[in-house]
Amino acid sequence: MPGKIHVATRKGLLTFAPAGKAWRLGATAFLGDPVSSVLRDPRDGALYAALNLGHFGIKLHRSEDGGTTWKELPVPAFPAVDPPKEGEKGPSVSQIWTLAAGGADQPGLLWAGTNPGGLFRSDNRGESWALVESLWNEPAREKWFGGGYNEPGIHSVCVDPRDSRRLTLGISCGGVWASDDAGATWQQGGHGLRAEYMPPNLAYDPVAQDPHRLAQCPSAPDTIWCQHHNGIFLSEDGGRNFVEIESAKPSRFGFAVAVHPRDAKTAWFVPAVKDERRVPVDQRFVVSRTRDGGKTFQILDSGLPSGPSFDLVYRHGLAVDSTGERLTMGSTTGNLWVSETGGDSWSPISSHLPPVSQVAWAPG
Repeated sequence: MPGKIHVATRKGLLTFAPAGKAWRLGATAFLGDPVSSVLRDPRDGALYAALNLGHFGIKLHRSEDGGTTWKELPVPAFPAVDPPKEGEKGPSVSQIWTLAAGGADQPGLLWAGTNPGGLFRSDNRGESWALVESLWNEPAREKWFGGGYNEPGIHSVCVDPRDSRRLTLGISCGGVWASDDAGATWQQGGHGLRAEYMPPNLAYDPVAQDPHRLAQCPSAPDTIWCQHHNGIFLSEDGGRNFVEIESAKPSRFGFAVAVHPRDAKTAWFVPAVKDERRVPVDQRFVVSRTRDGGKTFQILDSGLPSGPSFDLVYRHGLAVDSTGERLTMGSTTGNLWVSETGGDSWSPISSHLPPVSQVAWAPG
């Protein structure tokens, strides 16, 4: 039976549940508030929601009952500047961009990727947070820069299910970073990524890359798909090295990527026109899928808008469930779809939502 779908939107966290052949809106939390990230912890079932309230700052909440009631938690924060200098302000977290659960052998451990590019760790289910200073103090961080936001940000945190000490991060714009010791030390990954927006002599500089999203295959964790600013790339060594997939169509730009949980060669993307436009190619909204590791791509549009479309799917706006057959997708224009057929066909759940920042599956 299909599970529930948590949808983080500009106006709250919405939860949809199956009702026969349709889907109905159930719990609604934080009505009117922008929700930037949602996480259902598979280890204990807890649900986390990060909010970005603008003038009132960021907030973080945890629910133990699937979203009916919530407890407010402390938020990740950078240490105060010590000693303080007159007129100097230290960095401040402007958004929690992603939340990730630690490994099965790390109960209570959570990771948070933020803007600006900070990685934070909690060992007690979000009751307190500590900056991972080894990454913050990495000398190469001086070369990071903003992409869609003014400041660099960490949007992808991949935890290796075989060894939870192994982490792979995606940073816009700072490339791919890997740790084999739970963040004590870091190595620059992302070799082979190409940034066409850089001068030719810097196009392959790993620290200058803008990976929009990393997706790691749970059953084959060395396989990581990357939707980059100007291409699709594939790594088979845990994100250290990538090869460019040149056969992608109808474009190689996009934000979202999802990988089949058991078939590392199968992945889904939502292509668009890049840079100043950021709309579907020829205003035709489609999903692209490869089943052979990027050698060929199928264009999937059954059930998707046939007329002029302006939908864009953000980094976390596409998700596949544990079966590998059910997908859900939410767009900037408030459309939400589900597929029960691996993307071959799509059914609309709603076309009247606020802009969607993330979708996430949860058991029914």
